[in-house]
Amino acid sequence: MNDLLKKLAGGDRRSIGRSDEVVAEVLADPAQFPLVFEGLLDNDPLIRMRAADAVEKITARHPDYLQPHKNQLIEQAARINQQEVRWHVAQMLPRLEWSEAERIQVVEILLAYLNDASRIVKTFAMQALADLAEQDDRLRPQVIPLLEELTQTGSPAMQSRGRKLLRQLGHK
Repeated sequence: MNDLLKKLAGGDRRSIGRSDEVVAEVLADPAQFPLVFEGLLDNDPLIRMRAADAVEKITARHPDYLQPHKNQLIEQAARINQQEVRWHVAQMLPRLEWSEAERIQVVEILLAYLNDASRIVKTFAMQALADLAEQDDRLRPQVIPLLEELTQTGSPAMQSRGRKLLRQLGHK
């Protein structure tokens, strides 16, 4: 295990541990990004969770760091059945450039996330779908009715986010 991932180990799931320290190190030395990305696929759920947090924070500033890892993101990381990984993956997916075929795959992943047990995962999936629809008008006919439905039937957080997202997309 590399030194960065060691900093993400230990403790319990209620803490991000030293994730912010890892973020700072990678922002200072971007060559270390692939080492943190590896943590998304680690066997230890704590490391996966904290690596997802760190990768999401890093790519909020530098989405280009994630582009070389996009296939691993959608083929491996997005398929991990851990809510903390899923909600961060949902945040990251709209940051990338996708081919038409990849975009279809990304939308399918996010639609599946809407069936997750976690309300947080569902809410971030809604946000990601809206962000993708904002980038690609062809997705609006699929996304807007879905957001309308979730705004009626989802948790209070999903309803609130749904109203905001519909306004963001210029609907109602």
